[in-house]
Amino acid sequence: MSVSSFRGSIPIARALTAAWAALVLEASCSSSMRSEGLDPSTLPAEVRDDYAVFARRCSKCHSLARPLTAAISDDSYWSMYVTRMRRQPGSGISQEDTAPILRFLHYYSLEQRRQGPAAPASSSTTTSRSESKRTF
Repeated sequence: MSVSSFRGSIPIARALTAAWAALVLEASCSSSMRSEGLDPSTLPAEVRDDYAVFARRCSKCHSLARPLTAAISDDSYWSMYVTRMRRQPGSGISQEDTAPILRFLHYYSLEQRRQGPAAPASSSTTTSRSESKRTF
C-alpha cells in the first residue's frame, strides 16, 4: 500500500467514526424518549405536571424503572436521593425541579403502599394529590 492510498483512507475512517458516533448519540438520546415509566393519562390531573418534570429529568441519567421500582417510602430518603442526583454533573435537575420531583415521588410512594407490597409498578393510580399533598 502506498503512502498516498493510506492518506486517502484517513478521511474515510474519520467519516465512518463520525457516523458511528452520531448513531450512538442518537440511540442514547432516543432511549430517553422510549416508552417507559407510567402512562401520564392514568395519573390524576394534579400529579401529571410533577410526573412530567420527574420523567424528563430523571430519565436523563437512568431508566425511570430505577426510582419507580425502588420501593422507597421515606420522604427524607427521597429528598436526600434527589439532592444527590441534582448534584451529578449533567443531571439537568435544577433547584426548582426538586419540589415537583419530590411531590411526585411522595404521591407514587403512597400509591404503592396503598396497593400493597405485591403490587407491581403499574399505570393505574387513584390516589389524588390532595390525599397525598406534601410540601417540599
